[in-house]
Order: sequence, then structure tokens, then C-alpha cells
Amino acid sequence: MSKFDVLCIGNAIVDIIARCDESFLTDNTIIKGAMNLIDAERAELLYSRMGPAIEASGGSAGNTAAGLASFGSRSAYFGKVSKDQLGEIFSHDIRALGVHFETTPLDGAPPTARSMIFVTPDGERSMNTYLGACVELGPEDIEADVVAEAKVTYFEGYLWDPPRAKDAIRLCADIAHKNGREMSMTLSDPFCVDRYRGEFLELMRSGTIDIVFANAEEVKSLYQTDNFEHAVAQIRKDCKLAAITRSEHGSVLIRGEERIDIDAIDIDEVVDTTGAGDLYAAGFLHGYANDLPLEVCGKLGSLAAGLVIKQVGPRPQLSLKDAAADAGLA
Repeated sequence: MSKFDVLCIGNAIVDIIARCDESFLTDNTIIKGAMNLIDAERAELLYSRMGPAIEASGGSAGNTAAGLASFGSRSAYFGKVSKDQLGEIFSHDIRALGVHFETTPLDGAPPTARSMIFVTPDGERSMNTYLGACVELGPEDIEADVVAEAKVTYFEGYLWDPPRAKDAIRLCADIAHKNGREMSMTLSDPFCVDRYRGEFLELMRSGTIDIVFANAEEVKSLYQTDNFEHAVAQIRKDCKLAAITRSEHGSVLIRGEERIDIDAIDIDEVVDTTGAGDLYAAGFLHGYANDLPLEVCGKLGSLAAGLVIKQVGPRPQLSLKDAAADAGLA
């Protein structure tokens, strides 16, 4: 029996979330709905211009690990923080959820990563991320026994920005596959896909990655097409299993010749879309690691994504395990 259901690997980031209007994005040349990488100087500038904010441990894969724990899955996390106040916040928060997190922190510069997230009235989030200590994640941070004992290892496409993280991910894939485990990734962001399209396709086509998560814009970017169905037809050829989210239109699951369309859950009001894709992955992987039917995995993903966009912040504020039971998806 495996020790962990899912191991998540990502950029360990503390989110600083504030509301703003559309003009704030324009005035500060922030690309709406995207993850913008920034340097320390711009991070300080944007922070000085933010309104009242909420600080919370985040990072894409960290949010997924938190969601998995809320469902009751046994999850682990690899990510680099520094020995500073934000690093202590991140470490405390993720461990308090019951997630295994033992990555050795940096002793000194650069500081722990932070992402300033501006939420407009329509609930869309625009992220401005200073990676800080994240760029130091490398092969030496990989706990081989954890990888070997996790049913699925999942990582965020954002990790392809820090150079040494690529070597760490390839090491994980080698360990996972040698132990009969599976590798999964999320494409993370259309701009991330634009930067690494060829490398992402190579990961999929070589079998390094078994399961791919993407939203509609990311998968269209991957195949450089405006036609969603064309992109679906292409990804069918390139990976064993794909889960593609489509916001209010639900999601599409592709495995070989099989296709399952999953409805989104009904939402009265979208408060903040931060973490929607991360929590979809959490729900799906919780079901997948527990050998539930593919359709149920998709429904668990939709449930988690739908619940998280009804709140501020990317980590569930209620028990997803209880929510799944109430929805008949336990």
C-alpha cells in the first residue's frame, strides 16, 4: 500500500490578495487574468500600491495539496521557502493541514516567494509573482522515498521557469515510473505554454507525463489553434489522460477514445477565481488515487473548483470531504 495518494511539487508562494478596479490594472500595466513574473523592485512597488490585503499560503501545487488534504487524501509537497517570516507562515500553514512538507529551507537570500493577486469585481484574478527562493528548488530537494510511495506525482507548469526545477522533475519522473507510479502536470497558464510549448509536448509524447490538466485557453495555446475541438483531438494523441476545464461550461476528460463531459456546479456568485484550476486538480486526483470512476473524478474536480470560487483565497475554508459526502460523491 502506498504511503501517499498524491505528491505535489510547486513554487512555494505566500499570496497577498487585494481587491481592485479595472483601472488599477491599466494604470499599473498588469495583464488581466495572467500570472506575471516580476522582480523584487516591482514587487515592492505593487505592494506599496495595494489596498487592504489578505495573506495566505498559496502557490498552484500548494493549493492542490491543501485541497487533497481537505478531501481526506494523504498528500505530500515539495517546494522551496527561505528562513524568514513568510517562509514560516507557508511551512506552518501547509503542515497544519496534514500535508507532509520537509523541504529544507534556504538560510539567507533570496527571500520566500510572494504573489500579489489583484481581484477585479468580476472575480478574475491577476497575479504578479516574485519567485524568490522558489528558483533554488533542485534535485537535492527530492525525497526519493516520498516519490516512490506516492500513487501520483503532480507538478505545476510554472516550475519550468526556474531552471534547476526541470532536473528535479525529470528525476521524480524516473523514480515514479520505476516504482510503477504515475506523473501528472498542469499547464498552468497560456503564457507559460507559450514559453515552453515544445518542452511540454515532449514531456507528454515521451511518456514522461501520464496525466495533463489544462484549461481551454491553455490547451488551445499548446496546439496554436483557436478551435477547442481541434485541440482536444490533438491532446488525445499526445497523452494517456487529459482533464480540460472550461469555466462555467464544466470540463472534458479524454482517455484514449473515451470522452466524458462534466458539468460545472451551479454558482450563485463568483467571488474570486483564484485557485479554481488548482482545486479542480485536487478533486480529480483525490478520486483518481482512490480508484474511483473517471466521471466521479471529474465531478469531484467540479465540486472543489465551484466551492473555492465562492470565497476569497485559493484554499478551501470548509471540509471538501464533507461536501463530497453531501453531494453523494464520497
